[in-house]
Parts: sequence; structure tokens; C-alpha cells
Amino acid sequence: MTERRVVVRHEAIRNGIGFGSALAIAISFTTHKSVLWAIVHGVFSWFYVAYYVLTR
Repeated sequence: MTERRVVVRHEAIRNGIGFGSALAIAISFTTHKSVLWAIVHGVFSWFYVAYYVLTR
């Protein structure tokens, strides 16, 4: 069980934040000037990026 926790933790650290999430956070913060909205949009990542591109 200890080995499984180490592997999962290692994968999460190695992958970090994805490009889609970083892009969504940057767009959201630039547009709304809100950290809360940036976090929410970062969770939705590519969906928010696609929405932004289609509506702008």
C-alpha cells in the first residue's frame, strides 16, 4: 500500500498543471481579474478555452 501512494504522488508531481489549465487560467485572469474565476476556469481547462475562442 505504501508503494501505491508513492507512485500516485510521483505522477501528480511529475505531470503538474497542464497546458490547457494554464492557458485557461491566464485567459480568465486577464479577462475577469478574479483569482476565483481563474481557478474555476482552470478546472474546466480546454472547455473554457474553446468557449472563449468561440464567443470572442
